[in-house]
Amino acid sequence: MYIVDGIAYAGERIPPLRVGGVRPLDGFRLWIRFSTGEARIFDCKPLFDLPIFAPLNTPATFRSVYIDYGIVTWMSGAIDIAPETLYEEGEPAQEPMPA
Repeated sequence: MYIVDGIAYAGERIPPLRVGGVRPLDGFRLWIRFSTGEARIFDCKPLFDLPIFAPLNTPATFRSVYIDYGIVTWMSGAIDIAPETLYEEGEPAQEPMPA
């Protein structure tokens, strides 16, 4: 049990998932290091069918990815993806962080 702002919760407190490193890869994929120490590869191509993610379909825009407060972000914060989505839908990375 733990208490936050006067509210008691059952179970163990799980720290929020954050992104600690991100690198764009070929094929519109991202290499991501999480606050858990795990690395995953996330394929962004399926997102391009959604209007909000359509601008990422250009290589220059896609490569401009950065981290803002633990969240993968593009275009000055206009586009972002939740760390939980990247973690859950990403595949475990087999190779170390790309240079």
